[in-house]
Amino acid sequence: MKITIPEKVAYIINRLIEHGYEAYAVGGCVRDTVLGRVPEDWDITTSARPEDVKKLFVRTIDTGILHGTVTVMLEKEGFEVTTYRIDGEYEDNRHPKTVEFTSNLKEDLRRRDFTINAMAYNEKDGLVDCFGGMEDIKRKRITCVGDPNDRFDEDALRILRAVRFAGQLGFSIEENTRIAMKQKAENLKSISAERIRVELDKLLRSNHAELMKEAYETNITKAVLPEFDIMMQTEQNNPHHIYSVGEHVVQSVCAMNEWCYKNGQHDKKLHSILVWTMLLHDVGKPECKKTDYDGIDHFYGHEEVGAKKAKEILKRLKFDNYTIDFVTRLIKWHDYRIDAKEKTVRRALSKLGTDLIPYWFWVQRMDIFAQNPDKAKEKIERLELVEECCEKIFEQNDCLTIKELKINGKDLMDAGLERGKQIGEALNYLLEVVLEHPEMNEKEKLLAVCKRKYMLIP
Repeated sequence: MKITIPEKVAYIINRLIEHGYEAYAVGGCVRDTVLGRVPEDWDITTSARPEDVKKLFVRTIDTGILHGTVTVMLEKEGFEVTTYRIDGEYEDNRHPKTVEFTSNLKEDLRRRDFTINAMAYNEKDGLVDCFGGMEDIKRKRITCVGDPNDRFDEDALRILRAVRFAGQLGFSIEENTRIAMKQKAENLKSISAERIRVELDKLLRSNHAELMKEAYETNITKAVLPEFDIMMQTEQNNPHHIYSVGEHVVQSVCAMNEWCYKNGQHDKKLHSILVWTMLLHDVGKPECKKTDYDGIDHFYGHEEVGAKKAKEILKRLKFDNYTIDFVTRLIKWHDYRIDAKEKTVRRALSKLGTDLIPYWFWVQRMDIFAQNPDKAKEKIERLELVEECCEKIFEQNDCLTIKELKINGKDLMDAGLERGKQIGEALNYLLEVVLEHPEMNEKEKLLAVCKRKYMLIP
């Protein structure tokens, strides 16, 4: 099999080989190229020791020199070059205490997580596949290298990575690997929140986010996102729903992914905000569940409760403040009902914020798509009427915020109002007037309203 290697990667490999060392592209870049995917980066493995690598290249960075990794800089691009190694005993279910350098490529590949990531390539030797990676690619299967219990004891994050790779590639998980995942999932509690977040985020943004259910069934979410387990175990006996809360939110995440792909939404940060909103939008339902005399379940107030819970979860997973704020706002308003009347829509736009509203429509749509399909058509039609009304308001450039009023605090003080609290109250009152009657947004008209309201007319 011939793989096309980027020019700079080939240069590094060939320079090492020319000086008597072995060198190969290795890991995910080989896997992705075989699968016809574009690798995010290219890693190189070599028999050369770090000090030897540094002698051969003008610019290098000691990225992880204790573990044999040197970053070679070519122009402004960096390429990690790591010496063949055998990992010693692992500590904290994540890092080896010691590493031993080796001259044997197979020993280096043996320490890797999954067979599909344990392949190496150079133009001289072709594909080196000691552990059946190509066979697993053909069978669309995630399989550990060697004993899965050993691999997961070495690095517990591999348990979550197995599901993430399955989600990204559309693969299944080999049975012995899956059994070991389930047995060892508790070890994920020792992994940093940042690393857990990265893997969950990649899974949620993948083509197969439904594998969140596999994460549930293998005890992964029990260790890293227990709130999801509670959602999976909460039924919704309600004419608007056909799934449990957990099944519903997973369906809504999948719908959001499909919507993003179809609409050319490639911004990773926004995509992340949207899928986490869908995953957590009903996280307040288990706590708010009430069943009436007819056996129908209701979840009054779950939006507010859910927004608070989502904030706690996102903080725990070390999300940035912008993401936390945006997701919790979307969750707080995700079930907000708006009549398709201009006055009502203006008030909603003012309340939700114009930055939120385009994505609020997306969230509403995906929520509907994951509910009872018998009721979806009517709900979508109603939502589209609101959307049309919203577009009309934007076209008219109607005032929606205090900043857009044709009057300010100084104007009000000049008219006789006292500095401080009264100014804020007056501006809020004038905004209410303008939301009801947009034609009133003129300075003289607003001054007249204010003078009547506060009896400032001499």
